Amino acid sequence: MDVRLIEATDDPERVICLGARNDYSPGFVGDQTFEETMATVEGESLEEKKRTLIGHLLSHGHYGPFEHPHATFAIEGVSRSCMAQLTRHRHVSFDVQSMRYVSFDDVDPESVREGEMVVTPPSASDPNWVGRNQKTGAVDEETVEKRKAVFRESVTRAVEDYQELLELGMPPEDARFVLPIGTEVNIVMTLNARMLMHVADMRAAADAQWEIRELTEQVLELAEEWCPITFEYYNEKMRNRKNRLAP
Repeated sequence: MDVRLIEATDDPERVICLGARNDYSPGFVGDQTFEETMATVEGESLEEKKRTLIGHLLSHGHYGPFEHPHATFAIEGVSRSCMAQLTRHRHVSFDVQSMRYVSFDDVDPESVREGEMVVTPPSASDPNWVGRNQKTGAVDEETVEKRKAVFRESVTRAVEDYQELLELGMPPEDARFVLPIGTEVNIVMTLNARMLMHVADMRAAADAQWEIRELTEQVLELAEEWCPITFEYYNEKMRNRKNRLAP
């Protein structure tokens, strides 16, 4: 899995503050300097004022201003299972690599056997892995080796069957039906800062599946570089709380 920030609102926290101060400003923020707009906010410098205002907004549940800045992420190599969970967030915009137009006829099945093209869950090779709705806990090494072999043979056979169907003239949009839900896919997604916090509330939580948790953690790391005051506050004071932020 690889996650990259490819485009985002410049100076997002200035935009957040402008939106928030507009609600209580007698003047028009479009005619004022940023310094004038922030004049009554506590702090010695503009950076301190931004930190004060953003902390106040987040602690008081005033999330509207966080809908103004947007970020676009490119995501490589997540499973179709993970994609199905992610795309349930209907306030996020997605473009998903199409398996109607992109075929994998040149993929070496041996590389699939070695772990390419299909995401391998940790439970396939970790004897101590315990997931949700699992009937048994840790298993012995012999069992996990058999589990790993069954999983790898199954996905390799699926890719071989897919490629054979292509050779027999079946269109990629129909041949793909035999591929496993773990088949890798690339995604581009765009969302605002508020929605990003909502997605993190849902998908970085302990009860989320391991793959989408990993994806969300990578997105949050990039978000903290892009919008540092907001996501530093989010990570320190808002994560793992009982009441999740609504979309």
